[in-house]
Amino acid sequence: MRGKEKRESMEKLVIEHANLYYGEFHALKDISIHIPGNKVTAFIGPSGCGKSTLLKSINRMNDLVEGCRVTGEFLLDGEDIYGDMDVNILRKRVGMVFQKANPFPMSIYDNVAYGPRTHGIKRRAQLDEIVEGSLKAAAIWDEVKDRLKTSALGLSGGQQQRLCIARALAAGPEVLLMDEATSALDPVSTSKIEDLITELKRKYTIVMVTHNMQQAARISDRTGFFLLGELIEYTDTEKMFSMPRDKRTEDYITGRFG
Repeated sequence: MRGKEKRESMEKLVIEHANLYYGEFHALKDISIHIPGNKVTAFIGPSGCGKSTLLKSINRMNDLVEGCRVTGEFLLDGEDIYGDMDVNILRKRVGMVFQKANPFPMSIYDNVAYGPRTHGIKRRAQLDEIVEGSLKAAAIWDEVKDRLKTSALGLSGGQQQRLCIARALAAGPEVLLMDEATSALDPVSTSKIEDLITELKRKYTIVMVTHNMQQAARISDRTGFFLLGELIEYTDTEKMFSMPRDKRTEDYITGRFG
């Protein structure tokens, strides 16, 4: 029993028998997946297979979609995400970085301070500390420290995405969701963010959706392969890419379809 308890304590997110419907459309079909803490978990699969839908369900972004209905169990440290958990507290604990960098039209400093301010932090010294710490954690401090008062919209695409990561980290999350966070970036910026993700998993649990299978193979610890709303296979990344159990997984990762 002790071994089982230890195993469960290492699981940051536990999703059991999750189904999601958009009106009549059954988008996620009986998904069960246990996501370990302080690891990078990647979701791969062709477009429209449910991977982003599942990612957004973890911090209830789908609540905003009309006609969306979720069943099953979503647990964060054993607590029901869809139960009594305050959605604002959930989104503080589970940050999100989107495919397209979306900095607010304000200064670099104010972008990062935005979350802490909404959570009641007003003292300048404390905000300064959070802003610097978050920008350092997102590996962009050295590039922006002399221009914190300038507009975030003046940054390059890769810098904007790292700023959005810093903004997510400033709220003090435990989990970072990344939805195709590098797909709009050039190879150099992509490489910087991949290095950053590898660094960040020391402190955070990272769940990422990627179309780039080489990226999943490079930086994730575990990978889930989705197809038509189903989770076909979920295992250690190395194992999935070297010895996939399911023929459909093998066909996808060898480029036979998708």
